[in-house]
Amino acid sequence: MPLALHNTATRRKEIFEPIDPTNVRMYVCGSTVYAPPHMGNARPLIVFDVLFRLLRHRYGERHVRYVRNITDIDDKINAAAKANGESIRDLTERTARAFHEDVAALNCLTPTVEPRATEHIGPIIKMIETLIASHHAYFAEGHVLFSVVSDPDYGKFSGRSRDEMIAGARVDVAPYKRDPGDFVLWKPSPPDLPGWDSPWGRGRPGWHIECSAMSEVHLGDTFDIHGGGLDLIFPHHENEIAQSTCAHGGKPFARYWVHNAFVEFGGEKMAKSVGNVRTIREVLTEVPGEVARYAMLMSHYRDPFDWTEERTAQARHALDRFYRALRDVEDFTAPENVFPVTVMQALEDDLNTPLALTALHAILGALNQAIDRHEKLRLKGQLLAAGTVLGFLQQDPETWLKGAGDEAAEIETLIQQRLAARKDKNFTEADRIRTELAIRGILLEDKPGGKTEWRRAV
Repeated sequence: MPLALHNTATRRKEIFEPIDPTNVRMYVCGSTVYAPPHMGNARPLIVFDVLFRLLRHRYGERHVRYVRNITDIDDKINAAAKANGESIRDLTERTARAFHEDVAALNCLTPTVEPRATEHIGPIIKMIETLIASHHAYFAEGHVLFSVVSDPDYGKFSGRSRDEMIAGARVDVAPYKRDPGDFVLWKPSPPDLPGWDSPWGRGRPGWHIECSAMSEVHLGDTFDIHGGGLDLIFPHHENEIAQSTCAHGGKPFARYWVHNAFVEFGGEKMAKSVGNVRTIREVLTEVPGEVARYAMLMSHYRDPFDWTEERTAQARHALDRFYRALRDVEDFTAPENVFPVTVMQALEDDLNTPLALTALHAILGALNQAIDRHEKLRLKGQLLAAGTVLGFLQQDPETWLKGAGDEAAEIETLIQQRLAARKDKNFTEADRIRTELAIRGILLEDKPGGKTEWRRAV
């Protein structure tokens, strides 16, 4: 079955046909490193990680190039550094480091390339020069602006009217603009802000031109997939298309545009501006990253997702069931993990992860019912193979079920105290410890020879 993706540019589901199957290329707008990422930011990280894994499975790891940028020069960064009383570099390095830790905890693979805007000032300046030379951009009062009227296709991607675009862009109607919709490619920098020498004076790039230049450097003029959240369709992706197609003589920019829907919390889109965010780090103090990932994949990426404790509880319950089944067959070594057809068909249908999880649960049910050793081995292999693309079920089952770190050590200590109490015939104390652990969701099973095993309740 071929891979089909919903293409925002055409507003329909299309069969994915890469330009070059030996060099499949994808660009996804990454993090602006000025504040801790929240679960709304986590959704594209997880969604496009699944797509990255699926493309690698189909075309081979060496034949897929995934670029996810870091924006480390931005007015939000400048404002946050000033508010925090720290240097811009200290802020961006600290935030980028925390971002990488959070992404790793969500089981996201490292992208092939992770370019930073500040490392691409040369290509940015070169692209702006090209746009000026082709009369798609102009210099005015220290700024270089893109002329939207110079591009007859401007606005087609987002499907917005001119009035909607002007309102949606939230642009300043500056007197030096030829048109209210024109947007900044280069702006002047005062001495207290980052800046680079350019033909237009010391300054810094606008946000949109950064992604156009970085994708050009690492993926070429035209590439296969461009991804991001719905909120980026306008103005960011509309402006990227305008800049890149005009700078490249009308060549297509990205062939397939994939956008994930919002994460909601408390009935509204999760956003820093609204103040209803749950940071990834906060969630990771409550549940493992694998649980957060599974919970996110319970909804289709194009459907809104409401982040609730009930969702994470369901995800934890499901993963515990999978890991318990894998623990029961952990001594079965599969010669080859074959990807299950049912899961693959679901993912090939526009990354239908809810359907993929349903198919995975059917395999789990069959494994729990299987008696024949070879059948158990086959089904175990299918679970593990599917887990490599979905990004979970790769941990040691016993470690998962018991947990790790201080809590696991505390539980082991309480079990030893209970065993000592039983040896001293202090059954009241032994029962008290068992009850305490049961309240915490820890079930004990006394084995022959005085050994006690424990697991989390499912």
